[in-house]
Formats: sequence, C-alpha cells, structure tokens
Amino acid sequence: MLSMGMKVIIADDEAIRLMTLKAQLINLGHQVVGDACTGEEAIEMIVKTTPDLAIMDIRMPGMDGITAARKIMEIHPIPIIMLTAYSERELVKSATDAGAFAYLIKPVSEQDLMPAIDMAISRFRELDFLRREVGNLNRALDVRSDVEKAKGILMERCRVDEEKAFSMLRQRSSQEGMKVVDIARAIITAHKLF
Repeated sequence: MLSMGMKVIIADDEAIRLMTLKAQLINLGHQVVGDACTGEEAIEMIVKTTPDLAIMDIRMPGMDGITAARKIMEIHPIPIIMLTAYSERELVKSATDAGAFAYLIKPVSEQDLMPAIDMAISRFRELDFLRREVGNLNRALDVRSDVEKAKGILMERCRVDEEKAFSMLRQRSSQEGMKVVDIARAIITAHKLF
C-alpha cells in the first residue's frame, strides 16, 4: 500500500457524494483538507492547502474537472483521480491527457478507492521520474503514453504487475545507458514487428 495519511482535496457538485467520499477517505486514514463544487474552487483549495492528492468529478458546473486537472498539473502537480458516472473511452482519455492518474466510476465504493489511490500515486511517481529524466512536465506527459504502452506490453508478455513492468523499464534503462522513454519506444517497435 503506497498511501497512508494523505492530505486530500475532493471536488464534486453533489453534496451527498462529497460527504460520502469524505467519510470513506477518513475511514481509510486520510485527511480531507478541503472540498469544492467547481473546478475553480478546487484550484483555489489546492493553492491554499497544498494537498497530496485530488479526487475530482469530471463533470462540474463552470470549469469542469478535466480543465481543472490541466491547471492543477501546471501550478501544483499532484496525483489526481477523476470521478465519472460514465465509462466513455474518449472522456477517460481526455482526463488522462489532462493529468489524471486514475479514474473511478460513480458511485465509488471504499473497496475501489484504496487501489485507485495507490495506482494514482504510483503513476504520479513514474511521471515525476520521467519529468526529471526529460526535464519538462509537458514533455513528460507526452512521453507517459509511450511508457504506458511499453508497460502494457511487458505486463502481458512477462505476466507482471504494473509496478514491476516500470521497474523492468528502469532497470533496462540503467543497463543500456538509455532513457526510459527510449527503452519504451524500442519495446513498442519490437512488439509491432512480432
């Protein structure tokens, strides 16, 4: 388990969902340092409280969660989990491109929340590693797509979990003296050939 006692901000335009999510997070040992009903409020809250994690609804009045996630990644990069009532692929892809590291379909159960938090933290750490490697957050977000594809290939071919797949990429990168993204792209190219 990667997450313990994190400071979390939550954003959703439905008060009942906010209360339920807050109770679930507290039960899991986290501290909810703020809640918001719009993307604008979420950004203000993040600037004031500097949380470790944000959980936000994709669809909110005013600034939606996807737009807010983009701005959050610019001003205070943190793991972001998106909530959605839909499992639309395009919406999820837009959220991922904006900087979301995991998503949950509403209603959220406490059993689903912890793995999503752990996944978001793990993916955020990977992005942070890539950002340091390429020196730029925007380029790191672009590179993330290739690394995700390579991890998927390794997970399938080597029957390992996501964390182990990333560890394999880093290890190979170190052995070859190449950047992780270059190793990832080589894996993708090799996979296409076979």
